[in-house]
Amino acid sequence: MTTLAPEIPTPSLTGFTLPLNATAGALLGYVVGTAKGSPLIGVLLGAVFAAALAYALIQFVPQRRTGRIGAAALAGIAGLILAGVSGLIVGVVLGLVLSWFAYWLDSGEYRMGVPIYATPREVLWHNTFRLICGVIFFFLIAPIVVVIPLSFNAQDFFTFTPAMLALDPDGYSLKHYRDFLTNSDWQGALWNSVRIAPVATILSVGFGTLAAIGLSQSHVPFRRAIMAILISPMIVPLIISAAGMYFFYSRIGLQGTYWGVVLAHAALGIPFVIITVTATLVGFDRSLTRAAANMGAGPVRTFFKVQMPLILPGVISGGLFAFITSFDEVVVVLFVGSAGQKTLPWQMFTGLREQISPTILAVATILVTFSIILLTTVEILRRRSERLRGMSPT
Repeated sequence: MTTLAPEIPTPSLTGFTLPLNATAGALLGYVVGTAKGSPLIGVLLGAVFAAALAYALIQFVPQRRTGRIGAAALAGIAGLILAGVSGLIVGVVLGLVLSWFAYWLDSGEYRMGVPIYATPREVLWHNTFRLICGVIFFFLIAPIVVVIPLSFNAQDFFTFTPAMLALDPDGYSLKHYRDFLTNSDWQGALWNSVRIAPVATILSVGFGTLAAIGLSQSHVPFRRAIMAILISPMIVPLIISAAGMYFFYSRIGLQGTYWGVVLAHAALGIPFVIITVTATLVGFDRSLTRAAANMGAGPVRTFFKVQMPLILPGVISGGLFAFITSFDEVVVVLFVGSAGQKTLPWQMFTGLREQISPTILAVATILVTFSIILLTTVEILRRRSERLRGMSPT
């Protein structure tokens, strides 16, 4: 017996699709118009263009791919006429977005994520929630994305120049990257970060892994209290931790030393290792360690041959988070470090406070790229850990 999928109702063109597409066009037009100094004109032109585009696509171009390509080409040509090459790029993007939105509304795909019996209010809330999440993501990622093209600015400015907005090749340069690679201050700070972060990470991984394994044992007394104390560096404001470390290290002679900074960064990284390793141990089959003990393996051999291979993804993930924490940290090193331990974030802070060096943008781009690579590695390891624990099929 064949079960037919419930048919999604087709929305009204003039009463639903066109008004919503016009609203989306007005919002996008407001953004573009504000950038050009005419927000009201941008709203009006955006609404009219989006409504006309949606009507033409739905009535005359039922093939989505053809319609989207045509809309992108039309909007791109309009942008090229109005604002040159940069307008062409913006126009293509807007054409793709508005054409996708029109087809998405007209086909009823906005109901795909909800049950067929959902009320209009439930459908509205479902899509509104997705929109809110998208807006939050945009506001989180936009400042990072803006920094990247600014790092190629040919001028010593922290803003987009007219040449950059016009996509003129003369407006872009690698001068800030060359300054980072040749300036002794920046290279010294980079070397300090490279000297401090790996050692702090090794200490964090060692102590954090042992603490996580110990706290995972049910017979350990006051486990919750000990766990709360060990992860407190993640909860306590960093300025308070830095001030406390300064007074403590100054009394024992570690303030202003290399090992003082290393130990401080290790203390900040240990909570990340504890949390990731503890999460990995949740799915660990403890009968494996008992079986190894029955076969004559000692505790150390059992740990390295049985337990460690299975929790290794969590250990590496925690180590990567600890490394990022140490490499990007600036507040604690300002308190417990000295001029000899000036790290890369410290040099960036100095560049913002004293000399306003645009090289900061190039360094920030490098650090963002580096962090993305590390976080991608963390995600790969997380998925591998799930597969090893049987939590995902592939």
